[in-house]
Amino acid sequence: MYDSKLIIKQKRFKGEDGYKTFSIRIKESIADEIDNIAKSCGRSRNEVISIFLQYGCENCVVEESYE
Repeated sequence: MYDSKLIIKQKRFKGEDGYKTFSIRIKESIADEIDNIAKSCGRSRNEVISIFLQYGCENCVVEESYE
């Protein structure tokens, strides 16, 4: 008989990997464009959306409105 033990590591709770999952609502035409971009560059839809969001966050300027 073998004296080896089955080791099962504890699963991390959601969010402990530095990522957060949430859903958004977008127009179907935008989803199609994202899918086409993802397909053309060999990346997943999620990767493309993450790239877009990172770019947007890094290049966003909030202007005050005096209306």
